[in-house]
Amino acid sequence: MTGPAASGARAPGSGPRRPRGATRAAPAPLLVPALAGLAFLLLPLVALVVRAPWRSLPEQLTSPEVWQALRLSLVCATSATALSLVVGVPLAWLLARTDFPGRGLVRALVTLPLVLPPVVGGVALLLAFGRNGVIGRWLDAWFGVTLPFTTAGVVLAETFVALPFLVVSVEGTLRAADPRYEEAATTLGASRFTAFRRVTLPLIAPGVAAGSVLAWARALGEFGATITFAGNFPGRTQTMPLAVYLALQNDPAAAIALSLVLLAVSVAVLAGLRDRWMTTS
Repeated sequence: MTGPAASGARAPGSGPRRPRGATRAAPAPLLVPALAGLAFLLLPLVALVVRAPWRSLPEQLTSPEVWQALRLSLVCATSATALSLVVGVPLAWLLARTDFPGRGLVRALVTLPLVLPPVVGGVALLLAFGRNGVIGRWLDAWFGVTLPFTTAGVVLAETFVALPFLVVSVEGTLRAADPRYEEAATTLGASRFTAFRRVTLPLIAPGVAAGSVLAWARALGEFGATITFAGNFPGRTQTMPLAVYLALQNDPAAAIALSLVLLAVSVAVLAGLRDRWMTTS
């Protein structure tokens, strides 16, 4: 075979082939506001690092109150993530793999906490699970369980705000996964649950992991719903964000030190994800 196709030559006027993913220089009307937006996001974080009390930082971070708040934050965020996994993965599968009336409305309600002010979420939790709430009155009367202003209330509040992150991530991964693998498993005699457990779940494991990390990070930084529904009691409901808020009123240096801890955790989470949540959702 002869000709351009055989020799690898390109047709006249076609120009050199650009490498895949190559980009041109950004035009000034886009570059200037982009750099301004980047500076707007980075300058407060730089200021936090610059104004940090580095000399007294070890003393600030080794105080019993800090470790108490940090331990409570880690325990509650991990518990909220585990609870989100238990209910969030099946919910994401339901939204991605089944068709039922009102599915769009259900998806909108699931993602509502993403845009709902956290304080409003805390008020809603009080009206639902408070001692006189729609469900809380029965929990108190039948089982003697009271959730507000308890550590379990912190977990519940953090789950409320973190669950949508997991659902959105897992649902996006499920939609990107080929459903024919599940269908092939069912035609070979596997039940739908077995197909999900043995075939689908391993396929979407990266999306589940990314969603779990995002949910954990969101739960760790939750403030509004937690203080509204669970209060701010040291050792019981005072998590790191609440400790930062309290320290800011009395000891700004301690507030900066606590903020640095949360900043370090957030940076570690983003570095661990490495944009995987964008590619899986």
